[in-house]
Amino acid sequence: MKKIIALIFLLIVSTSFSQTYIKFNGVTALVGVPNIGVETSIGKKLTFSFDVMASFWKSFDGHHPMQFYTFTPEVRYHFKEKYKGWYFGGHIGPDIYKIQKWNYWNTNKYEDGFGYRIGATIGYNFKITEKINLDAFVGGGWHQGFYKGYYNDGTPGRYEKAEKYNKSGEWLPYRGGLMITYKLN
Repeated sequence: MKKIIALIFLLIVSTSFSQTYIKFNGVTALVGVPNIGVETSIGKKLTFSFDVMASFWKSFDGHHPMQFYTFTPEVRYHFKEKYKGWYFGGHIGPDIYKIQKWNYWNTNKYEDGFGYRIGATIGYNFKITEKINLDAFVGGGWHQGFYKGYYNDGTPGRYEKAEKYNKSGEWLPYRGGLMITYKLN
């Protein structure tokens, strides 16, 4: 508990005395998947970014679940100066999902579970005005999932035989877009 309080205190102090941006992903918003975040300075060329992406879609077609929530804390190194030009970031974060995996799209199976992602992001910040930037980025890495597999056609039970959770790990591209950022202070 003391570590959580210390982390919250550190975030409040760092955002109080540094440049802080709020961010909104225009690309994912076009498909109804909001992705919002905040990024703040933590060093001369370092920033800390935290964003949340969520798909509230029950399904695109009534049969294939498409709900997920991702939380991505990331430390970013800016090669020239913060919030301008190229940067590289490393992250680790959890996710929760009820989704049909890419290799099951033509079946009646879906997965309900949680997982974590460890990966990297590369991006470029374009300064538009003193307060507004565009942040173009892509990223991916290792996703480890823990899920229960079900049928989406009314068939009872699970399609896999794991006692508790089935596990699946894979390298995936899972981040990308164009964040519209607004400087708070």
